[in-house]
This record gives sequence, C-alpha cells and structure tokens, in this order.
Amino acid sequence: MFDQLSAEFARPMSLPFGVVVLRLAMAVLLGGIIGWEREKKHRAAGLRTHMLISLAAACFTLVAMELVNFAPQHEGDGQQQTDPFRLIEAVTAGVAFLAAGSIITSGRNVRGITTGASMWLCGGIGLCCGTGDLQLAVIVTAMAITVLYLIRRLLSPVLRAED
Repeated sequence: MFDQLSAEFARPMSLPFGVVVLRLAMAVLLGGIIGWEREKKHRAAGLRTHMLISLAAACFTLVAMELVNFAPQHEGDGQQQTDPFRLIEAVTAGVAFLAAGSIITSGRNVRGITTGASMWLCGGIGLCCGTGDLQLAVIVTAMAITVLYLIRRLLSPVLRAED
C-alpha cells in the first residue's frame, strides 16, 4: 500500500522539477510585484491576493501541459483529447470573477477597477510563467508597474490642476 501511495508522488513530469519550481516562483514573484503596488495603496486585493492569482494561473497552466503530454490519444486520428486553449478561457473567467468582486459602485463613484484589472493581469502573467514564457511575463510586469506607479506619479500634478 505504501508503494502505491509513494508512486503517486513519483509520477514523472514532462518538465524537469527545477523548471517547474522556477516557473511557479516567477509567477509568485511577478504577481507579488504588482500586488505590492496595490498593497501600498491599501487595496483589499493586495500582495498575497495577486501572488496567489498568478501562482494559481501558473499551476493550472502546468497541469494542462502535463495533461496534454500524458493524455491518451484517439485511436486512428492522432488528435489529443485535451484542449490547452480551454485553460486560458478558464483562468480568464475565474480571475475575472474575482476581479469583478473587487469593484464597488456607489452612485457615480466607482472603486476597485484598477485592482480588478491588475488581478486579471496577474492571471495572464501566471499563464506566461506556466508556459515558460518568462520574458513575456517580466515585460508585462514591468509595463504594469509603469502603468500603476509611474503614470500616477506623472499625471498626479495634471489631475490636481484640473480640479
């Protein structure tokens, strides 16, 4: 019985263990960078939330890649039964659901849209990390920080002058 249980943890992955750890760690790090900016602004969805969203997206991506690599094929036609593109739809829909919950409207006042957008973006960053497109994930994170932090700094004086 113990052999059967230990075999469950020893199933070979299509990717080397170190690559999997790197991809997951990058998702946590890059999601954390965006979450840190939200945390500094005292938003409900901050550091930990963004890190977990990015990590979850990377995890789902790795699971989908494993399923594609180990999925049995249809007899005769050579096509796989799994569709990795459904993963993108599922992550997008799931994170959009969370993000929508962060948006609060009260009359003409709307709060949480930027936080919701950053949560959705962290899902995309996690997908990038999960597929191994770490360069794209880093570029997107840098651009997101530019939008979240630097643009606010540059536009603050202009927006105050208009009031």
